[in-house]
Amino acid sequence: MSWRKITFVVIALFILLGGSAALSWLFVSMKPEPPQGPDTTIKRFVKAQPTAYTEVVSPLKREGRVVSGNDVLLVSEAAGKIEKGAVALKKGTSFKKGQLLATIYKDEAELALKARKSQFLHAFTNILPDMKVDFPDDYPTFLDYFNQVDLENPLPMLPIPKNEKLKIFLASRSVLNEYYSILHDEKNLERRSLYAPFNGTFTQVNFEAGAYVNAGSQIARMIRTDMLEIEVPVENDNSKWIRLGDKVTVHSGYTDQVLPGTVTRKADFVEANTQSRSIFVQVQTYSNEDLLTGEYKVVEFPGQKIDGAMEIPRSAVFNSNVVFTIVDGKLKKAEINILKINETTLLFNGLDEGALVVTEALINVKENLPVEVLAPKQNQPAKLN
Repeated sequence: MSWRKITFVVIALFILLGGSAALSWLFVSMKPEPPQGPDTTIKRFVKAQPTAYTEVVSPLKREGRVVSGNDVLLVSEAAGKIEKGAVALKKGTSFKKGQLLATIYKDEAELALKARKSQFLHAFTNILPDMKVDFPDDYPTFLDYFNQVDLENPLPMLPIPKNEKLKIFLASRSVLNEYYSILHDEKNLERRSLYAPFNGTFTQVNFEAGAYVNAGSQIARMIRTDMLEIEVPVENDNSKWIRLGDKVTVHSGYTDQVLPGTVTRKADFVEANTQSRSIFVQVQTYSNEDLLTGEYKVVEFPGQKIDGAMEIPRSAVFNSNVVFTIVDGKLKKAEINILKINETTLLFNGLDEGALVVTEALINVKENLPVEVLAPKQNQPAKLN
């Protein structure tokens, strides 16, 4: 093909393509524009209120467990068979202070003690004639003591020697040694009788009557029932608002019954697992059915006055201490200083007075989102100034 024909074909293609483009533009420009629809942008309404700091009285409610004022182990101090006392040695048995709970077999110990006292009296009969001659002034006193000794009763107190010579005389005749040995045996005999140290009940029994125990065996666990406390775990940050001597109210979870109480102790440590501090509340007046060890009760601590604070719902705070504020009709993040956390609300400061703070939880929102404030009572949009 010659050069002329090639040039002609190229020019023809350019003319054809240019014409097609011109026709397409003409047809598009002749198409009518579609009608504009209404603006479908949804406006976001939020609950907010101006920041205003006042003196806030904020009570604190927490759940606690009833615990006994005394929780002790009943331990055997001697070996032998357990003999029944004044109450049954069984779980759940109640007892009064001073009642005999159990006895560790003591017949042999009693006989041995009487034999020891008999030896003591024999030693006395040997020294009385010599005392009458060498210590005539002290003789009547020691003779009277000799007559007071009874094998069935505890040994009376030995008269105190008035001079060093008499003391040496008594020691050389083994009177002092026998005297203190008998006192030691009497103490050991007393340890075989186990008496109740308080009004209480058995919560656990390891050995019943008839069982053999060794010295140091844990026979049972018992708790005091006439002095109960409520142990309330409180977050360490909130525990600082509670003071010793505070008057509290104790609520039952099942009835409307309210009992008065007093804060008696605050733990000086924080539980590692819960990061809480135990507050102990004592209830002064109650019946056996009002409080039972192991029950859970709600304790309301008195409100402490906090100056320069504002209260908002906890749900309005995110990332621990961040809230949304409204600036020029748009959402802005701001950090706050939390003073106290309640069950559903919290107290804070740190924002400028008058700043609009959002008081509800917002989902799927970002900063700079246009919003309007929902009026608190009329439930209508409020104008932003």
